[in-house]
Amino acid sequence: MTPVPPHVRLLVLVFVLSGVSAFKICSYNVEKLSGHKAKNFRIMHTLTRVLSHYDLCLLLDVDSSAVRTLLAKLNRYDDQFRYDTVTATSLDTNHMHHYVYFYRTKTVNVKARHQYQKVQSFTREPLAVQIHSRNTAIRDFILVPLHSEPSKAVQEMDRLYDVFQEVSRKWNNTNVMFLGDFHAGCTYMTRADKKKIRLFRNTSFSWLIGDKVDTTVTDDTTCPYDRIVVHGERFLKNIKPLSGQVVNIGKRFRVRRTLVQEISNHYPLEVILKSSALLLQATPLLALLSVVIAL
Repeated sequence: MTPVPPHVRLLVLVFVLSGVSAFKICSYNVEKLSGHKAKNFRIMHTLTRVLSHYDLCLLLDVDSSAVRTLLAKLNRYDDQFRYDTVTATSLDTNHMHHYVYFYRTKTVNVKARHQYQKVQSFTREPLAVQIHSRNTAIRDFILVPLHSEPSKAVQEMDRLYDVFQEVSRKWNNTNVMFLGDFHAGCTYMTRADKKKIRLFRNTSFSWLIGDKVDTTVTDDTTCPYDRIVVHGERFLKNIKPLSGQVVNIGKRFRVRRTLVQEISNHYPLEVILKSSALLLQATPLLALLSVVIAL
């Protein structure tokens, strides 16, 4: 058998690497996605298209019937993946869920969930989930959501540190990501308020969405309400640089602005975790590169 030239092997390996799927996470405040709102085909079709691009997506403010409808549409829309959900309460009642995770069962393993329940800490108590994925370079991590009460935004953002301490001890893991609608800007959080928030004061936490970013759809506001925050240098190194960003679904999915506003006055956020496949193939790729350079 004729040996394959090194440069050909390099091209094959680069091609394989280019096909490696990134692990994508999103967070989206869909603003009272009720059963009535879920009857709007255009809204649900747009949400289905958006969620189908992510391995895991946190939705805020969704009721039970809308969760069921959206999950069914997702599982019909994408033949490659099956989707499931994690919610704080049973879907048997018509209940408005503050936090719902939609995820691909093929790439995401929800190992555990934990409802934070300290008295008078949050208006909407965070539902933390422990995630394991073979597709990510960092295999195990924790997600903690927050949909803050606007008038209590500063206090609730500060109390996220208490949630961090509880879940990191519970699951022996400090790879924690916070995400959601924090109301972290404009009149709800000033520069002086940041001194009162431990997630800002403690330099172990990295805010991936900056204070000058606008996460709202309307032209009337320029506010960084929605945020993504990660703890620890190890977790940060396993996130694709600059991938924490606002998703303008109007431009990305070619959706009319009026429809975008019908869904919500918030844009979704996204972040991309580095793939485990890239790490596994990095060593042979470097070795092959050295061979080609030597030729």
